[in-house]
Amino acid sequence: MGDGGDTSLFGGARVAKDDLRVEAYGTVDELSSVLGLLRTEPLPEGVGERIAELQSSLFAVGGTLADPDGRYPYDPSSWDSALLEAWIDEMDAELPELRAFVLPGGSRAASLAQVARAVCRRAERRARSVITTGGSLPDGILPFLNRLSDTLFVLARFLNARLGVADSEWHPRRAPRSGSGSGSEG
Repeated sequence: MGDGGDTSLFGGARVAKDDLRVEAYGTVDELSSVLGLLRTEPLPEGVGERIAELQSSLFAVGGTLADPDGRYPYDPSSWDSALLEAWIDEMDAELPELRAFVLPGGSRAASLAQVARAVCRRAERRARSVITTGGSLPDGILPFLNRLSDTLFVLARFLNARLGVADSEWHPRRAPRSGSGSGSEG
């Protein structure tokens, strides 16, 4: 049925597959898939279960994004940012103070968490676009996506730390001073 470039939202409304709402829930689905890949990695105890909980929350967010008329009941506790804040605090307690920007990388698991963070930021932008173009979303979804990206950043650092891999810090290059004698004079 979608061979012509359209798809159905919950409730039956037909929209183009590049509709902002479809882009938003498609990106949330992509994020959940990346988290599923991360769950296949060797992870510290309890982390895989927490990631599965995040995937469940993302399924609720995606379903809500696909339901512009609010025909299906949703539970706003599915996207409770307070749970993310608590997990951030737990992980952060084991990490050294952040003194520089961190380049994505280190361990494979941390790298996947960073990919998930970047996809999450895109999901947040797509969800915001639904609102800026006249659509609506239940309260709490945008803050949840924002805090989730922060959670995934801290998770990447946490995974590197637990695996004994140092974060790769980014430090800006300094422009050479003029007259430093580093160039040829002509």
